[in-house]
Amino acid sequence: MILSNARLILQDDIHHGALVITSGRIKEIGPPGQTGLDLEGDFLLPGLIDLHTDNLERQVLPRASARWPSRSALLAHDAQCAAAGITTVFDALCLGDIGFEKARVQTFKDGMADIRDFAAAGILKAEHFLHLRCELPAPDMPALLESAIDEPLVRLISLMNHSPGIGQYADLSRYHAMREAEGFSRAEILAMVDDLQASHQRHTEANRQFLLSLARTKNMSLASHDDRTAAEISRNAEDGITIAEFPVSLEAARAARAKNMRIIAGAPNIVRGGSHSGNVSASDLIRENLADALASDYVPAAMLEAAFAVAGAKPLGLPRAIALVTSGPADLVSLHDRGRIAAGQRADLVQVRLHGEHPVIRAVWRQGVRIA
Repeated sequence: MILSNARLILQDDIHHGALVITSGRIKEIGPPGQTGLDLEGDFLLPGLIDLHTDNLERQVLPRASARWPSRSALLAHDAQCAAAGITTVFDALCLGDIGFEKARVQTFKDGMADIRDFAAAGILKAEHFLHLRCELPAPDMPALLESAIDEPLVRLISLMNHSPGIGQYADLSRYHAMREAEGFSRAEILAMVDDLQASHQRHTEANRQFLLSLARTKNMSLASHDDRTAAEISRNAEDGITIAEFPVSLEAARAARAKNMRIIAGAPNIVRGGSHSGNVSASDLIRENLADALASDYVPAAMLEAAFAVAGAKPLGLPRAIALVTSGPADLVSLHDRGRIAAGQRADLVQVRLHGEHPVIRAVWRQGVRIA
């Protein structure tokens, strides 16, 4: 297959030319006049790689009181990722009961089984891996982790602590307001906050040591989540954690960079113009060169839009901005066969046209096969 008359987004340049694809891989970059499928001068970029998406949870629970069948939810999630140009997905499944979201454990169990089954059958449009989000304060987390860690699709583990008063939820007044907006009464919130904080005191440290010990035996990539202070980053680095995921302060992000940790920021933060929970702006991180990758977090379509927004704001330029959603995440998890337009790489590709300043996806290929 030849894709011609395209503006190819390379690592450091934009090249007007054609792409020759053989057996699902890029064979070579050819001249713009080469005969093939005419992309009409559209951008052609590598398939997006999303290291953290909670979108499956949102398909499983489209409303708080309406649980959707797991397999149907996975197919909807997969289709949304493909339509958003995401050809490699790390489904972030939550391990541990964190009080207000008890259904997440069932989503983890169902999601593990369904992703394994569908991936083996070749049903899914994107390629799916598993990102285990381990809630350190949850008493059931260790058993859930033991049940999943030997699954070959597991490629990333993150250490999380969503206790009220910690990390992302350090501001308790904002935390109460968020739960009230979800329909919980003040009495319910106060009781649950007490329980969650007690669980944090009882379990977090022991669960952290259990997770680190088990992950070391498996040589697994580890990320910390929602770090706020330099002290937290320092401890994580000492424990062999190499990725800082969604740092919530400039202090933490700067400390992570000083420790040579790689940093993941949230794409929705850029699209919305700031954090939904009042934390550091991802745009500020990028301006200080404190982000190596963007993840969709909870909106698959945010990744491409965020990359073009970053490029349009001129802190990076388009090739480096696109790298935040392609080669950047690929490098973080050692997926060296994708994330770049270069000979020998997988032909995971996205055709994009700008409508004004808004990127519009016109076609998506995974290993040379069109999936959207």
